[in-house]
Amino acid sequence: MVCSRHALATPTVCPVHSSPPFNAPAARRLRAALGMAPGHVAFGLRAQYGLTVAPETVMAWERGEISPSSAELTALAGVLWCAPGELLAEPVTLREHRMARGLAPDDLARRIGMETNAYQKMEDSGRWKGNERQSAALAATLGLNLAQFVRATGKEQELAELLRSAVTTRWQAYAKPLAKLLPVPRTDLDRVLEKMHGEYQSLMLATLSWGGGGATATGDSGREYLSQIVERFWAVAVGTL
Repeated sequence: MVCSRHALATPTVCPVHSSPPFNAPAARRLRAALGMAPGHVAFGLRAQYGLTVAPETVMAWERGEISPSSAELTALAGVLWCAPGELLAEPVTLREHRMARGLAPDDLARRIGMETNAYQKMEDSGRWKGNERQSAALAATLGLNLAQFVRATGKEQELAELLRSAVTTRWQAYAKPLAKLLPVPRTDLDRVLEKMHGEYQSLMLATLSWGGGGATATGDSGREYLSQIVERFWAVAVGTL
């Protein structure tokens, strides 16, 4: 996709942080439900928000050829009488989740107890560095489940590394760093880690006990367990975290 400001010029790829993931079919459906033509939307954007957008650009948005900027998307939601999140595809990044909630950076920063500049740097870099309290506030404010939080804050690789260490050695030694990473009660996290440690150690014990082809097969199971450690974590965490 390209930004709408390039719609009538040579297409230029938008920076990663310039446009949220726009849901073109939803925009078209919402406009049609209101009985509006693209020209009506363009007029509303200009009259209500001072944005000069051609009807052809609105049509290009709806065809998925270009994507509105953040300001254009917020204004479009106002014209179509919907929340900004209704015009977004499934959000992934912090910025996308913030946009889906219709929050400005300074508003979100204030709610989680952080300076706006500090939050903006984390959002732009895709690396969350907030403390445990701020992490919990971020997840609550944006309505993130654990998997969404980990993905949005760029912590998937770190989570995988900590989990592999926890199940292959002493899980208790990794409970504290994992608790800093995940905004969940420590006691609940301990139960998940203990269960996963037991699962992996059972596989390794079987490897040592069996002979011949059985050992190889069980060793493969152990390697597969480690390669899918994050997926297994979410599976075990269901109903616990």
